[in-house]
Amino acid sequence: MPGLRAPSDYKEDPPRHPALVVNSKEPFNAEPHRLALVSSYVTPVDFFYKRNHGPVPIVDDIGKYSVSITGLIQNPKELYMKDIRKLPKYNVTATLQCAGNRRTAMSKTRKVRGVGWDISAIGNAVWGGAKLADVLHLIGIPKFSNITPSGGKHVEFVSIDKCKEENGGPYKSSIPLSQATNTEADVILAYEMNGETLNRDHGYPLRVIVPGVIGARSVKWLDSINIIAEECQGFFTQKDYKMFPPSVNWDNIDWSTRRPQMDFPVQSAICSLEEVNTIKPGKINIKGYAVSGGGRGIERVDVSIDCGKTWVEASRYQKTGIPYFSDDESSDKWAWVFFEAEADIPESTEIVAKAVDITGNVQPENVEVIWNLRGILNTSWHRVQVQIGQSNL
Repeated sequence: MPGLRAPSDYKEDPPRHPALVVNSKEPFNAEPHRLALVSSYVTPVDFFYKRNHGPVPIVDDIGKYSVSITGLIQNPKELYMKDIRKLPKYNVTATLQCAGNRRTAMSKTRKVRGVGWDISAIGNAVWGGAKLADVLHLIGIPKFSNITPSGGKHVEFVSIDKCKEENGGPYKSSIPLSQATNTEADVILAYEMNGETLNRDHGYPLRVIVPGVIGARSVKWLDSINIIAEECQGFFTQKDYKMFPPSVNWDNIDWSTRRPQMDFPVQSAICSLEEVNTIKPGKINIKGYAVSGGGRGIERVDVSIDCGKTWVEASRYQKTGIPYFSDDESSDKWAWVFFEAEADIPESTEIVAKAVDITGNVQPENVEVIWNLRGILNTSWHRVQVQIGQSNL
């Protein structure tokens, strides 16, 4: 594409913050330390997890950069950044979460394949850009459309990013047209993150943000948008990021039997404590995040200091000083909430957290019942071990 290129090696990758926990150097995949996550409702760009599948693309000439919109439509179009910036700008506060978040804990049950994420392959940002519904309206697709006259039912996003899983081809994925044209779904073509121009790791110059959906659908370094009849046939839609039962292994897997994962289930994690902690007896503050996909608010977060025998309800908040209500218009429906509880810890124990969303969905107690060979969507109760001893905590 003019103005945007995908390097063949990692020599031109951008610098990253040294405090990140690196899970893979090439391609670069890294997450912040868990405590950094709950230090700010809006995750600073430097501490937002980095998920890459190949060398990071480079923009040589932003004036020449454009996105082609083609497929089952009457009027294919080439849109330049100036065209996209002319559309109404929206800021959407949305949490992105890699489907593999908390994979490391799942792999302790049985081995899984994938990047070994801890609990921080997640972040919350204010994404600025044009609504995809407005962009598609430019080419003649009415808002709230389910199908185009030519039979288009899905919107495919194609990156310039080249990955080995696609045999050197581009990363791509898709969402239903009904979601893309629904203004209330808040799908945007973002050119800003936290009020600043997107940086290279996060998709500069333009990326898709699909709120409430696993991060794999929010394609970065956008090259083209295709209106297609069926779901994207790319690797990451058809042969990855699908949820299988524990009985399926690499010998009997049939990818065609499962739909691509979209919304993520209700999730929470304790960030103020490591997996194993040594503390002095007394009061501690338990703090973490909770989030649910599809715009479902968090109704409750329960915390237990006795391995799940008894529970107390944690307080919940998004913006400091502003009450959080799970179904209120003043709350950011696509964003996480923080939870907090104080507890007196007299002896060594296991501290547990579980969240309940507004529709009553609750995290499963054990990881074994949701184990899957790709290690995605580990939303089991989050557990940390606390041992009484000498500590600086």
